[in-house]
Amino acid sequence: MNTRKFAIYPYLLIAPALIFVILVVFVPVFNALLMSFQNYDLRRPSAIGFSGLKNYGSVLADPIFWSSIARTLLWVLFGVGFQFILGFALALILNQHFLMRGFVRSVSLIPWVTPGVLIGLMWRWIYDGNYGVLNDLLIKLGVCDEFIPFLAQKSTSLPAVIVTIIWQGIPFFSIMLLAGLQGIPSALYEAADIDGAKKYQKLFFITIPSLRNTIFVTTLLRIIWVANSVDVIFSMTEGGPAYATQTLSVYIFNKANSMNLGYASTMSVFLMILLSFVAVPYLRSMFKKH
Repeated sequence: MNTRKFAIYPYLLIAPALIFVILVVFVPVFNALLMSFQNYDLRRPSAIGFSGLKNYGSVLADPIFWSSIARTLLWVLFGVGFQFILGFALALILNQHFLMRGFVRSVSLIPWVTPGVLIGLMWRWIYDGNYGVLNDLLIKLGVCDEFIPFLAQKSTSLPAVIVTIIWQGIPFFSIMLLAGLQGIPSALYEAADIDGAKKYQKLFFITIPSLRNTIFVTTLLRIIWVANSVDVIFSMTEGGPAYATQTLSVYIFNKANSMNLGYASTMSVFLMILLSFVAVPYLRSMFKKH
């Protein structure tokens, strides 16, 4: 009897968290799957009903859907790529001994802890074509002669929001990689110094191999977050101009805002399938550690 109680006890401890996850994650996912097979448009409540694979056919024939996927790939590739490169460089700097290192580490986290909507509004003001700080600075430096509407023209709007998401995500990589750097035994670097290794040799043969698992997990996790990101783009451009900054997650959000929940749910299923190619390796790496 005591053994049986002991076996059940761990499950009782995790039951509240498990119930919460089921209600917050699995129930909405299941509901979205159901709505993807329905004509669920709140603008016409009387027409709500089962529609089979109609939504899936409409989505696959939607050119905006495919262009949104292409923009999502660019958004993730350049956004996460430069976040990692700059975050890694910042981690290497923060791992050095210098005056007020603790203060600099704390300040470097500001972009990461700032809400995405606030970041979007702040950078929208920086990019503004009438009184933006960036335009004022470029004119004073003689780079350009007139204000550039960065967020109002297709050629510059997507690069502008990518720069914003890069700025936001650099601290995430820096703090995660900094933790990994501090876990590398100093004896490895001392042995390399004795052998006369150069700095770049220590970087490529000691530092990066030692951070391999950290880099893998943090990059996959960040890819998922950036691909799902809506707040920064929506608060800056709402997906415009002319769909130039509309990633798949923003397109889903806009469709849901227009009350076409069935169509939005169908695109969410496609997004879930795409992200599963990233989520599965991430989960496998997490379970492999245990």
